[in-house]
Amino acid sequence: MPSIESQALGLLYESKARRMKANPNLDRATILSLYEEEQSCAAEAPGITYENVNVRGRPGIWASPVGLLLQSNENQQSVIIYIHGGGFSLGSPNSHRKLAAHLGRAANANVLILDYRLAPEHPFPAALDDLLAAYEWLLQERGFPASKIATAGDSAGGNLATALVLRIKQEEAGRLSLPAAIAAFSPWYNLENNLDSMTRNDQYDKLVHRPQLDELAAAYVARTGLSLRDPLVSPIHADLRGLPPVYIAIGTHETLQDDSEGFAELARNAGVDVELERAQEQQHVHVFMAGRAAEADVTIQNVGRWLQRKFSST
Repeated sequence: MPSIESQALGLLYESKARRMKANPNLDRATILSLYEEEQSCAAEAPGITYENVNVRGRPGIWASPVGLLLQSNENQQSVIIYIHGGGFSLGSPNSHRKLAAHLGRAANANVLILDYRLAPEHPFPAALDDLLAAYEWLLQERGFPASKIATAGDSAGGNLATALVLRIKQEEAGRLSLPAAIAAFSPWYNLENNLDSMTRNDQYDKLVHRPQLDELAAAYVARTGLSLRDPLVSPIHADLRGLPPVYIAIGTHETLQDDSEGFAELARNAGVDVELERAQEQQHVHVFMAGRAAEADVTIQNVGRWLQRKFSST
């Protein structure tokens, strides 16, 4: 039975769905503001400092655990590129700041939360272009070695956290080294959405349903002529050989459950070190409740300890 605290996330999702159904003609600015509500779910992470940064023309938030400030040499530190979710079309660094800070604290790492360009105004590959520029910025201007960088994200951000590494492996091979690890919360890897769990878990999932996902997927590849099976659009179709270790956390009440489980199996078969955590009866991106719900805190701590091991082993 999920805790009362974790059930609050489902109630927020239901409230948002009711408001959008009652107002089907909401303008985009209002819809974007609705999706900022996720920032209210998590508690503030203690001992974190924040700084606004400019990352090759894109704004972002730099979050650091206080203890790291005592280390003057950044190449002795680690950093997570945290990529917010929102179906490639919604969300912001602000909506995910507290979640990302909790992860940084658990991993004892800095966190860069980038304000990447969103669809439909900026379809694929705009987000990946921005994230690749951020990765290069960390390497070349902030002096972090690749072995001290991880990518992480939730939902569509989990897709991007993985697709960024695939792009580095496929298109930047020999020029850029791969990061140390990938962490994905409730990732959306298969944009065709042809999953058994889409039907099986539809009655339980309070947020993610196929009609909305199909619309978001179409907006992401609009005007590109790309198939949804393109491996950088849907990493479930990529050659996963050579990826760094991957940690995936999914709730068993999610319509995307089979997406994570299928990707994990494919990655293992390709020789990738994979951890798959199934959070029982939890909603999409249950870690939004970091600092308030035990289930979220368990997952954050699990991923944080795992990232620390990956950073220290390279």
